[in-house]
Amino acid sequence: MKKHLYLLAIAVIFFQLSALSQTLDENYIQKIKEFTTDERFLPKNLLDVVDHPSIPNPLKHFGHIIGAEGQIHRSEEIFNYYKKLAETSPMVKMQQMGVSEEGRPFFIVIIADEATISKLDHYKNQTALLADPRKTTPEQAEKIVMDSKPIYYVSGGMHATEMGSPEMLMELAYRLVTSPAQEIKKIRENVITVINPIMEPDGWDKQVDWYYRYTKGRENFDDGFPRSAPYWGKYVFHDNNRDGLQISQEITKSIFKAFFEFHPTVMLDLHESVPLLYISTGTGPYNDYVDPITQSEWQVMGNHDVAAVAAQGMPGAFTWAFYDGWWPGYGIWVANNHNSNGRFYETYGNAGADTYLRDISTARFAGDLATSKEWYRPDPATPQVYWSYRNNINYTQVGVIASLSYAADNAQLLLSNFYKKAWNSLEKGKKEGPKAFTISKSQKDPAMAAYLANQLLAQGIEVHENETHYIALTEQPYRNLLVSLMTPTAYPKDAKFPPYDAIAWTLPNLYGVEVKAKDSIDFNLSALKAVRSPVKYEGKVDGQGNTFVLTYKAQNTVLPALYAIRSQNRNAELSILPKSVVADGDTLPAGSILIKKINTNQAVKIASDFGLDLKAGGTGISTADQKQVQLPRVAIYNSWYNTQDEGWSRYTFEERGIPYTSIDKEDLKAGNLKSKFDVILLPRVRGNAKNFIHGIDKKFGPMPYTKTVQFPSHGFPASTNDMTGGPGFVGLENLRKFVEEGGLLITLDNTSSIIAELGIASELSPVSSGSLFHPGSIVMAKARKTDSPILYGYPETFNLFRGNGPLLQTDKYNRDMMLVQYGFQPLKDEIPYEGPVMGMKERRQSSKVDKKEEKNPPYVVSGMVRNEQEIIGHGAIFNMPVGRGHVLAFTFDPLHRYLNHHDAPLVWNALINWDKLK
Repeated sequence: MKKHLYLLAIAVIFFQLSALSQTLDENYIQKIKEFTTDERFLPKNLLDVVDHPSIPNPLKHFGHIIGAEGQIHRSEEIFNYYKKLAETSPMVKMQQMGVSEEGRPFFIVIIADEATISKLDHYKNQTALLADPRKTTPEQAEKIVMDSKPIYYVSGGMHATEMGSPEMLMELAYRLVTSPAQEIKKIRENVITVINPIMEPDGWDKQVDWYYRYTKGRENFDDGFPRSAPYWGKYVFHDNNRDGLQISQEITKSIFKAFFEFHPTVMLDLHESVPLLYISTGTGPYNDYVDPITQSEWQVMGNHDVAAVAAQGMPGAFTWAFYDGWWPGYGIWVANNHNSNGRFYETYGNAGADTYLRDISTARFAGDLATSKEWYRPDPATPQVYWSYRNNINYTQVGVIASLSYAADNAQLLLSNFYKKAWNSLEKGKKEGPKAFTISKSQKDPAMAAYLANQLLAQGIEVHENETHYIALTEQPYRNLLVSLMTPTAYPKDAKFPPYDAIAWTLPNLYGVEVKAKDSIDFNLSALKAVRSPVKYEGKVDGQGNTFVLTYKAQNTVLPALYAIRSQNRNAELSILPKSVVADGDTLPAGSILIKKINTNQAVKIASDFGLDLKAGGTGISTADQKQVQLPRVAIYNSWYNTQDEGWSRYTFEERGIPYTSIDKEDLKAGNLKSKFDVILLPRVRGNAKNFIHGIDKKFGPMPYTKTVQFPSHGFPASTNDMTGGPGFVGLENLRKFVEEGGLLITLDNTSSIIAELGIASELSPVSSGSLFHPGSIVMAKARKTDSPILYGYPETFNLFRGNGPLLQTDKYNRDMMLVQYGFQPLKDEIPYEGPVMGMKERRQSSKVDKKEEKNPPYVVSGMVRNEQEIIGHGAIFNMPVGRGHVLAFTFDPLHRYLNHHDAPLVWNALINWDKLK
């Protein structure tokens, strides 16, 4: 042991001595100058890269500098560089935080001086104590702050085409470890820097392969060629930054794991979009549940970083005019939601390592040109910029160093604020209502009640339970987040700028779970038990036999249970009750299921696995009151030019255990679709009918997306020999034949508009929406055909989640195709005419009786809709017969981001009853 300590001491002394004798790497510095296109883009504080005798800089390691023209590294190469830093420097520690869907590791890299790294567990424990004021008094917190260091988490590579930050962070790491500059030394000594080198390595590798395969060396940036690989993650594309409420993807789980292990004081996420460097504060409105301290920190830190960039003589840095600060579901908002500080940058990027002349003359943010001089942009860029990969590296790195420097200079303030925000949240729980949220375990879908409790747990919110309820008390450090998730939002109608994303996220409504907000504690606190691990609803089986009844209430797990029964017992018979029936003393609602020819053990397993209650009986129900369930062969269509929502649909089906087949344009062109599938789902896609038919322009083809030795990350999760083109008119006609021959075509959101435009659902027409503005909100809908199988398990009025989707309608004589409408009032052309009719003899009028008009509930449950009168009465769901089949058109997305689980059974109903639609 003594020998080991002696050798370690020698190594540290050697490292310190070598640091003192470092010389600049003039070759590296000259290359920075060479690849930077303008002196004003060349910050002086980056021109001090040292030539360390034992720690390799990127030039020595890779043979070229970071930001070199045409050079980008795959995830394994990047991780190997950090491993080399950790091997050669006692200031670097590397830690794995999980594994991606495709098996790639998530890493974080921790950097600080040797003394700090040796006490890392101590500092992590200190921030954990500051995170919970119930464990730490204000007096204790003052002492802890003086013996703590802010943990600053910096992440890059969430969005694969934003290719600067994963490269830049390698150079930053080397600089933090080796630079003798006083600013860097101060950061090393006073801050624990946690780097997430590539937040999404699956997408990163696909995009690196895409760059080398297709876009490297292209002459013009804006030439129409797709700059992105078709897929990033296995399921989720750009929405991997919209998973902070669901926590469904491995990338999000890794971010949450790092937060709750380190409790970082600040989290900074590096993105690319707007010119030249945007430093987040947002235009507002800010989320009501973010502590005012955090909102003020956004301003101070944002302006500090802009000033630091300006101090280097670099133009184009700005704050305020991009993004709002409302929606809590971004990945980095794990910080803002938990009393920390979440920020982001947007640097201008070229989706690769080439240099392009970029035109920003017409770009506008918050109404102002990107080239205009404003209070928030003191030094704008010129209308055109000759922009290189190295320019991007320079801007982002200067900003991050400035931000780390701010943390080093204001360490105690940031840590004190971190504690005070948790204290404020706790105090609100003590002094303000509600005092608790109670979730009854007896719900129409008890499995979703358990799911809600588990989602709160995943957010770090404390949950208790007794025999009948899950209970979340608000007197806890994350009280603000709890109240935010469980109560309706009210986005200001007079907000000057449109919201950046959805504006409503009330989980009880999205999950279809009844929750009560309690303004006082009227239950026994001592009887509560803390929930330490995920809970599960274990379905019950009442009685024994070989026939069981499943009372249907639109539970999310019924359809996968039916598929499981069929796969495990081919002799089992499944029947649905299309009308309400009284059996064995129970009233069974329409949609209830009879499961025949299974034994009690099989019933118990189904009940347990899927959280469903089964009851033996139903043998006396007349066969005339039953219809056999034919579970469908389902296909989900992949458009290739836009896979975002197709990925969410695949993820939802797989999580639910619903089998499906992925198909693309080649399958549509091949035809004979009805011989292979009973249901085809067209998830939401961007664009219009032209995009759907023709896809990626054929002039760029052939464009294979296949796995090769040279491009090993391609060909997953789907492959094609040519991405270009679409199904064409042949494929469109085959899709029509599929429906005419008895298939069910389900369209979601924008694909409903596309199919209407293409004439497959010719009864549907677009409606001029005038001044309607409908960002993602939870709103009320009304069933117009309550006996439709699509509505089994739903009441006459219910809420659903809708964004700015299409507004469609039929002619009045086809209104029976409208299954569900938005709001409660009829359309104007459906209001009966009560005036005189020319040409008809006057009818004797009965004496008028004053009728009291019933006041309908508000249309908006959570969120905001401007000019809602434009949509009320219009169709939310249409069922249109086409030949022997049907088109079921949703004008919203019931499978939105694995979030609106209350809406999803509308799709499951369609699958269960695909051959029984009228």
